[in-house]
Amino acid sequence: MAFIKPKEQRVEVLIDVQNLYHSAKNLYGTRVNFKEVLKKAIAGRKFIRAFAYVVRTKTGEERAFFEALTKLGIETRVRDLQEFYGGQKKADWDVGIVIDAIRTSPNVDVIVLCSGDGDFIPLVEYLKNQGKRVEVMAFGRTTSSKLREVADEFFDIGEEPRKYLLPIK
Repeated sequence: MAFIKPKEQRVEVLIDVQNLYHSAKNLYGTRVNFKEVLKKAIAGRKFIRAFAYVVRTKTGEERAFFEALTKLGIETRVRDLQEFYGGQKKADWDVGIVIDAIRTSPNVDVIVLCSGDGDFIPLVEYLKNQGKRVEVMAFGRTTSSKLREVADEFFDIGEEPRKYLLPIK
């Protein structure tokens, strides 16, 4: 069921890039079309801000991707990939996303969380208790069912792969 989205609603978009990237890669063998994701998230409403939470590697090969996000009007939050003894790698943005959401929420009516990570359930519940509308956009097949439940609206970007995924080269 689609909700009416008043044009005067102030919208902020928070994009968990790693979550969407790995889902697109594992499910479809391709990448996300962030331009279309952003357009769908805003849905003709008053766009306030968008943050993409990204990871920088030692090679720097992702620099062009970061620039492409910036050109779309998305502010990048960059964290360096941590490599641990034994080869394990980690670059977790969950706490950063939560802090930004809580810090900026007084200035918006709607927060669109682009992630299927169930770790965000307490955040969604908190924001809703603050009177915010919380919409979640992610791949349905890799999204926490409880996260889908607690969100005011869930949009499965996997239902329209031609629109929300880049063609495989």
